[in-house]
Amino acid sequence: MTLNFLGTGTSTGNPETGCLCTVCTSSDKRDERFRASVLLDVEGKKILIDCGPDFRMQMLRFLKTEYFTKLSAVLITHEHYDHVGGLDDLRTFCSETAIQVYAEQNVCHAIRERIPYVFCENRYRGVPNIDLQTVDMNPFTVQGIEFIPIRLMHARLPIVGFRTGSFAYLTDMKTIPETEYAKLKNLDTLVINALRFGHEHPSHQTVEHALEEIKRINPRRAYLTHVAHRIGLHAEIEKVLPDNVFIAYDELSLKID
Repeated sequence: MTLNFLGTGTSTGNPETGCLCTVCTSSDKRDERFRASVLLDVEGKKILIDCGPDFRMQMLRFLKTEYFTKLSAVLITHEHYDHVGGLDDLRTFCSETAIQVYAEQNVCHAIRERIPYVFCENRYRGVPNIDLQTVDMNPFTVQGIEFIPIRLMHARLPIVGFRTGSFAYLTDMKTIPETEYAKLKNLDTLVINALRFGHEHPSHQTVEHALEEIKRINPRRAYLTHVAHRIGLHAEIEKVLPDNVFIAYDELSLKID
């Protein structure tokens, strides 16, 4: 499996519009972050997790290094705009056959309401050909690849993380129910959200909270994502993290056994 970080920023991205802080004006490319999304390459199948408003630019950038014309599937963690705002741009990847988008029932409903023209009976030519697939908390298979949903709480909103093989992706999490830790044993690579240091947020973990969860889950290595500009400079953060914890950045690519 290859894990490609398409975006590692929070809902406002980085630079944040109008901000002149040291992070938003940094010349370090690792401090420039699109909204959070990853692309998995599993046995040659391209599986996208979340499709935010930066999807088009993310793919234009990614396809310069690895060209392909078909996505195998899309998994959606929840319905917030920074995770689904790019679904219309899937149209270039499903012009010939429908692309399956997997999400919980309430998320499928939200998607239908936001882009109704995609699902109406008489669709106009060129709209994305999306086949919504409802999932629950039971494991499901995407073209022969098993995914295990992980229940997460985004404040009071139930959302989903995903595990496949020895990899798990947990974003926008504030807390995780006690029952879900059993699904996260024996991980090689964990990706987990960490908004910033110190100051509490009502629906996102701080770095300190993320480190506590990493210590409990005990993966071989962990990467922080969905970070805000207030987290600080990438180069400085890496100096204070544990040896097996890293801050992810856009265009980072990892091999996972």
